Amino acid sequence: MSSCNHLRVLVCLTAFCLAGGFLPGRPLPGGEPAPPVGAAKQCNVVLIISDDQGWTDYGFMGHRVIRTPYLDRLAERSLTFTRGYVTSSLCRPSLATLITGLYPHQHGITGNDPRLPDAKAPAIQSRTNPQFARYYETLIRRIEEHPTLPRLLGQRGYVSFQSGKWWEGNYSRGGFTAGMTHGDPQRGGRHGDAGLSIGRQGLEPVYQFIRQAKADGKPFLLWYAPMMPHTPHNPPQTLLDRYRPLAETEPLARYYAMCQWFDETCGQLLEFLDREGLRQNTLVVYLADNGWIQDPKRPNQFAPRSKRSVYEGGIRTPIMLSLPGLISPKRDDQTLASSIDIVPTVLSVCGAPVPEKLPGVNLLDPAALARREAIFGEIYSHDVADVDKPTGSLQYRWVISGWWKLIVPASVGDGARPELYDLREDPHETRDLASEKPDVVEKLRQRLDAWWPGR
Repeated sequence: MSSCNHLRVLVCLTAFCLAGGFLPGRPLPGGEPAPPVGAAKQCNVVLIISDDQGWTDYGFMGHRVIRTPYLDRLAERSLTFTRGYVTSSLCRPSLATLITGLYPHQHGITGNDPRLPDAKAPAIQSRTNPQFARYYETLIRRIEEHPTLPRLLGQRGYVSFQSGKWWEGNYSRGGFTAGMTHGDPQRGGRHGDAGLSIGRQGLEPVYQFIRQAKADGKPFLLWYAPMMPHTPHNPPQTLLDRYRPLAETEPLARYYAMCQWFDETCGQLLEFLDREGLRQNTLVVYLADNGWIQDPKRPNQFAPRSKRSVYEGGIRTPIMLSLPGLISPKRDDQTLASSIDIVPTVLSVCGAPVPEKLPGVNLLDPAALARREAIFGEIYSHDVADVDKPTGSLQYRWVISGWWKLIVPASVGDGARPELYDLREDPHETRDLASEKPDVVEKLRQRLDAWWPGR
């Protein structure tokens, strides 16, 4: 059966399932098992991962200045969850969740760098230190302990390509069959090295990989995680000139221009898939690794309550899923979605088995989404204080159930206490209701502890 005919059959089956004809996993008439909701036979997969972008900072999310026409168009053609979240608001643990489908406390990669107990300088400045290299290797080895998405799809004949941000050593250590990152911290490798040129210096390595996969008749997985709009905020002059009269300050203008520059690279990638005749059979997934609120006065600096924080500015991101003919476009402003769901969703769409230990759900399965009562996350310090006990750097745990959000600090010292917010009425978390709603705090605290007690 051709892939197009296969997709038409699956669309009909999925529609029948959602109408109540059968539930995923139950036998069809004749005894054959039903396909997972949203399954497609070996479609290609493109993961587009923004780096340091606020959840409001898109045209389709209503930003008054920033223009993102290509991502706006993708949102129109996607199942778009505007209430999407990442499990942690720092890039390395967040990306490790995206590739493993596990929470940071499960995959053990909780911070960006190991801390040197005998070094006065921050770890980021000490990566040529042999002791640092040993600690760093301890963190990297953890990516080899889990069945990552490239490995799981590789078992079904997929080839895969890493480009952009990647912390876990050489691309092959994450299971990619090809990539751009050599990953040697003592010769400049830390979080992408050569891979960080993607987007800012064009997309030719990505194009070459896709062309080769197409020529070989191989389904492919592409990891497109350019360091954009991440600092340095050095956009093309034409874009900067466009935003200077629209922004209150120069740092804001530079960040706004970076968001549009990133959007343009997404447009180039999506248009390439169209030209190659691949878009109809390619699942495109979009989200950001963590949030960002630009400091209006300091260039290349984030404001409080954004990156590395437990607040919406750090953990919230739109999540988009697009596959023509299979995923019906819809904007969902109610349902909670998490980066923990990306791996099981992709595997389900590709018809691959989903490991039982994965805690996420298939975002194309309405029944699974309806059963889920809450989503969770955890925030750690930038540096891992003890690589042998990675959760020792825990700062916060959080839970969102419906429109309630509870934040629980890891320590009770220095006046730290839980915070409670009503995100429907107060999406920017300006009013802490914990003292007014002790019953809600207690209920959510129990749910949070049942998920993971933080120790």
